[in-house]
Amino acid sequence: MGLFGFGKKKHREDEDEAEVKDTEAQGEAADSGVDDNGTDAENVSNENTEMEGSEDEADAVEDHKVPDEPSEAYPDRGELYGPWDIEEEKAPNYDEYLDMGAYYLPFMQGIELRVKANRASGQVLGCTISYKTSSLEIEALAAPKTLSLWGGVSDDLLAANPNASKEPGVFGTEIKLPVVVKGGKKLITRIVGVDGPRWMLRGIFSGRAATHPESPETKALNQFFSDIVVDRGEEPLAPRDLIPMHAPVSPEERRKADEAAAEADKDGKDHKIPKRIKGPFVADQQTEVQTTISRGPMFSELR
Repeated sequence: MGLFGFGKKKHREDEDEAEVKDTEAQGEAADSGVDDNGTDAENVSNENTEMEGSEDEADAVEDHKVPDEPSEAYPDRGELYGPWDIEEEKAPNYDEYLDMGAYYLPFMQGIELRVKANRASGQVLGCTISYKTSSLEIEALAAPKTLSLWGGVSDDLLAANPNASKEPGVFGTEIKLPVVVKGGKKLITRIVGVDGPRWMLRGIFSGRAATHPESPETKALNQFFSDIVVDRGEEPLAPRDLIPMHAPVSPEERRKADEAAAEADKDGKDHKIPKRIKGPFVADQQTEVQTTISRGPMFSELR
């Protein structure tokens, strides 16, 4: 088992959700290679090794679509830079992305995906992308219609953690937070938050992506985060609630579901494809997720 899993989110008063919130405040949600209490993890690893590592990094840098200079603000989200909202005209084509319910993840050569779920309920809480010596934990939170969320969240992190510091970053103001993981090892994390329409996407970077701003790993994971497309949905959610997620659905699985729906319509049947898939993983299921885009070769997932 790895770090993270899937399912529908519980109310914030639920004991396991409260644990997640407490973990957030203490900065222990950073990817440390250690399971959180009450969670299981699913592993999605890249099996296609056709491209050389140096070429991968060069491609990532060349495609880089985040600001070059750190800043306290991030004004051009939705126009020049992501993460993107599913309804925005300039959002990238996510047909070949991996569907997680709350957001669509781009494919990138050489990464591993771990999904975090509540062990008892199977509810998905988030996911972590690992790339070389770095990792990126991703969560999508509901936000008010008229107010941004990251300012308050970052202030809470600073208030709860005396060793945390605020500084400019490529996604606007970010938090540097040292955390101690199991075994007593100290880990520096870089926490970013980007506000969108009724959502906030939070990324917790660790490894070289948290400490070496100019490294290819940092630039590759920054771009990955920027390319994410968020699907807030229409569910009534309180601010800071996790947006519901589901197990990964591949582009091929989505196409097959669309074809099945079209056939059902021809037969006059009432067939609807649920946007958010319910229920926990089945232990003996195995799915291969493939994409045709060059930077996203193949993932294999064991559930």
